Amino acid sequence: MAFQLDIVTPEKTIFSDTVDDVYLPGSEGEMGILTMHAALVAPLQPGSLRYLKDGQVQELAVGEGFVEVAGDQVSVLIDLAIGEDAIDEAKVEEAMKRAQETLAGINVDHDEYAALQMVIAKSEAMLKLKRKGR
Repeated sequence: MAFQLDIVTPEKTIFSDTVDDVYLPGSEGEMGILTMHAALVAPLQPGSLRYLKDGQVQELAVGEGFVEVAGDQVSVLIDLAIGEDAIDEAKVEEAMKRAQETLAGINVDHDEYAALQMVIAKSEAMLKLKRKGR
């Protein structure tokens, strides 16, 4: 039995269709959602989101956000969702390198530190997905 999955970023709806299952990077580790899952609202961290549609597993690198499960509806509200084909490995590596170099600096305030850590986490999620088949 399938359920509705919507993956939405601030820019657009990335995916909206029925799926058989979805696996998300929760704050406490990977969580799986199947049909008839209990109601839930939970934070998500950068990592890999996988879903099964028509016997095919699809995977996206995702950033921070939330998942809401209500009945047969799963809504993923996330700040980044990108497939392997759309990832420019060189650009992601450069962004991660710049963030790491800035973090190594002496005068980084708390907010900037958190933002740089998030850039690094998202970059790692994208690179992991891009390099998965190697």
